[in-house]
This record gives sequence, structure tokens and C-alpha cells, in this order.
Amino acid sequence: MKRTLVERELTQEGPRRGGTVRRRRRSVTVNLAEPPLSWLHARGHLDERQFDAGERLRADYERAQIAPSITMRWDPVRAKTTGGGLSPSEAQIAARERFEGAMAEAGRGLKDVLWRVVCACESLPDAERALAWPARSGKLVLRLALDRVGDFYRL
Repeated sequence: MKRTLVERELTQEGPRRGGTVRRRRRSVTVNLAEPPLSWLHARGHLDERQFDAGERLRADYERAQIAPSITMRWDPVRAKTTGGGLSPSEAQIAARERFEGAMAEAGRGLKDVLWRVVCACESLPDAERALAWPARSGKLVLRLALDRVGDFYRL
């Protein structure tokens, strides 16, 4: 994965001197390629089990190739399977069944934010706005959904 780092300038009000406000500037490096799930885990908002459940769900989502594709696929075609394993199409079907089972386990009210943050890699504030939820409510709902998905994957 290519890492995209961006320098952003943040300003904050400094101390008041003689009725004027001095502004101090500082710069922060932000990795735009960091998935929201990793960001939440790195800052202590998700525990290890919830993070692993989200990563397994995203892996199944990608392996099942559920996301719409825009162009022709140029992946190499393999004619043989090795040693009793699943063929690529069988592995795709199995991943889709696991993904659908995990989403069903999350439940009707929780799978919306789960899909948006884990699979579509939307930030939590963007997902809250898209679902017309109050600010800062998505984190709690996401944690509940990831706990249920962890139960499904037996983590």
C-alpha cells in the first residue's frame, strides 16, 4: 500500500497581549492512506479483538470481490488447484458466505456503520453524517458491531 503523507498547518490562539490575539502555527503529518479502523486502534479506541474482527471482515470482503469493478480484470487465470485446496471461485464463494454471515451476526442496525468504516474505509465522522446520526455516536455502535463480528469469527 502506498503511503500518502500530507503536511497540514494547524493554528491555535495564543496568549492575549494588549487586546490582540497572537496565533501560533504548527504542522502535523497525516497519513491519508491509513484505514479508519487502524487509526481507531492505534489511538486506543478499539481493543485487539475488535481490530482483528474488523480486519477479518475486510479481508473476506476483498476476497469475495463484492465491491463493484470498473474495468476488465487482468488477473492471471490458474487452471489447476494445489493439493485439495479451494479453487479461486470456490474461495470467493466461501469468503462471500463468511462476509454475509458476519454482517447478519452484526445485526440490522449495526451493519451500516460497520460496512462504511471497515469495508468502504469511510472515516467515522463521514459515516455518522451519511447515516444522519449524532456526532460521536458511531464509535459506540461500531464497537458493538465489531464485538458481534468477533463472536462470529470466534476470536
